[in-house]
Amino acid sequence: MSYIHFDKTQLVNLNYSLDREIIRTNRSGTYTSTTIIGCNTRKYHGLLVAPQPQIDSQNHVFLSTVHETVIQHGASFNLGISKFPGNYFPRGHKYLEDFDSEPIPKLTYRVGGVLLQKELILDTNRDRVMIRYTLLEAHSPTKIRIQPFLAFRGYHTLCKENDDIQKDFEKVPNGVKFRLYPVYDPLYLQVSKKNKFNSNPNWYHNVEYILERERGYEYQEDLYVPGYFEFDIEKGESVIFSAGLTEADPSTRQRAFEKEVARRIPRSNFENCLINSATQFIRNRDGETRIIAGYPWFGWWGRDTFIAAPGLTLARGDKETFLEIMDTMSKDLKGPLFPNVGSGDFTNMNSIDAPLWFFWSLQQYIYFTGDTKTVKNRYLAKLKGILDGYQQGTDFNIHMLSNGLIYGGYEGVALTWMDAVTVDGPVTPRTGCPVEIQALWYNALKFYHELSGEEHYGNLADKVKDSFLEEFWDEKKGYLADVVNGLEKDWAIRPNMVFATSLPYTMLDENQRDKILDLVRSNLLTNRGLRTLAPDDPAYKGYYFGDPISRDNAYHNGTVWVWPMGHFVEAYIKLHGKSAKNFIGRIIKSFDGVMTQYGVGTVAEIYDGDPPHRPKGSVSQAWSVAELLRMMELVKRI
Repeated sequence: MSYIHFDKTQLVNLNYSLDREIIRTNRSGTYTSTTIIGCNTRKYHGLLVAPQPQIDSQNHVFLSTVHETVIQHGASFNLGISKFPGNYFPRGHKYLEDFDSEPIPKLTYRVGGVLLQKELILDTNRDRVMIRYTLLEAHSPTKIRIQPFLAFRGYHTLCKENDDIQKDFEKVPNGVKFRLYPVYDPLYLQVSKKNKFNSNPNWYHNVEYILERERGYEYQEDLYVPGYFEFDIEKGESVIFSAGLTEADPSTRQRAFEKEVARRIPRSNFENCLINSATQFIRNRDGETRIIAGYPWFGWWGRDTFIAAPGLTLARGDKETFLEIMDTMSKDLKGPLFPNVGSGDFTNMNSIDAPLWFFWSLQQYIYFTGDTKTVKNRYLAKLKGILDGYQQGTDFNIHMLSNGLIYGGYEGVALTWMDAVTVDGPVTPRTGCPVEIQALWYNALKFYHELSGEEHYGNLADKVKDSFLEEFWDEKKGYLADVVNGLEKDWAIRPNMVFATSLPYTMLDENQRDKILDLVRSNLLTNRGLRTLAPDDPAYKGYYFGDPISRDNAYHNGTVWVWPMGHFVEAYIKLHGKSAKNFIGRIIKSFDGVMTQYGVGTVAEIYDGDPPHRPKGSVSQAWSVAELLRMMELVKRI
């Protein structure tokens, strides 16, 4: 039995199987995602979800799902499953025997004397998904029928029956080509062997996505089924169904499939699952290398990129990809600011910390490679531009105060990573001088001084340290204020003070760091990460659920995040050395159990603040995976 495996009892139990999702991506930014039984529960699910840059910077669902039918002696057995009002249909999950994830998602169906295996894989560099059907057992002639459910819509939206679609199709080798709307790339549906495509256009109405309903969004859509493919299959034979945005050669599909399988990193243990997952966030398209912040609904984010890049690449020994990412991001630098979300014409620059995390990311490059020369040659001028821009002042009221500290924000704007916004405005506005921004600012000044030798930045760093300790540290409380805004100080216990203990350059002495880490360990640390607010705070929300406003109010008010724990671990190791190894090892080991939950083989974005800390948010988050990999590397180096 492989590391990730589900048996028949688990698969036929919808309460169990619908809670477990798979996500597979490729280097072009295309992904395939559904539940382990193939029933879509999110509008973001789909077998082929690909970028359409000629439309926008978002992904688009082309092929939502397929329903297969096994035909013997004129009797039909439907293997598909979708949710419709009041029931699931056709309930093909009842034929499932097991699900295996090694080395690719593999479902096995038993229908009487028929044993059929279904495997799923993405082409590494093309917008194409391939499904391989292998008839393992059969005692009489067998046919397979495949019904494709088409969407052709943005992944944040839903499709409804309309008269604008183009129902015409063109024949291509062993298949057909559809382009439901002129603005889209065409979709090529092909089979690796001769088959018959029976045109029978029809709309399937009110397909439901139960997780969208739970999240307070519209949850019903209409999907277009243009007909079905039908072909004979013999015992021991494998047939591949291909769906892609470019035409494939049917005669090469078997070879292409095997080539893709050979490229996969085995998901044979916890660490390999993390390594495999890490590669899925890295997108190479149109000469750019970017990190997708999370699947299925995130795009690329500046802050997330700089925080996640070291763990996703350097912790795996891949410095080339790291530099490609930094070079791509450097093109997006506008003045002293990096985009918070998006790039090019689709950008939002409201991130006070992304430019400062850029410094940290480059420090990690030097830590892992020892290569200071490349950082100086490629990025020194950009680092100076950021520091000077913050001193002079820039957008969103980001500027340096006379005491050297960095101020940012105004009413209605959220600039830090705690950026949830409702109709009432930012949930945690943190306008003023947030604690982690000062820690990052000091670290950036010291790092630049180290690289350049320019005394101005070293002297400014000393001034920042004096001001920081005076404004943020309270000896009686034994910890740092979360935000200082003039005479107002927010003493909520949040994880943001941890970064003042973990960064390469810290303004705190050992005693101060020890007090902070003890406070964080007793109030915020869980086996899934750090809570965003102490449980005894009146604003604490222990569960992340409900409509968008309810979830946004909990997002940074108690919800657990994995990535800040990487900095807790780093600070703890710096303070306790070898004696920290067993404690940190137990924290990392506790994540082994998540590999068969929620996003199978990966790590979720967030977890409930209260036990049992159920996974929530996106099913696979870049900085969650990245920081676990970096934590593992830190432990190895103790």
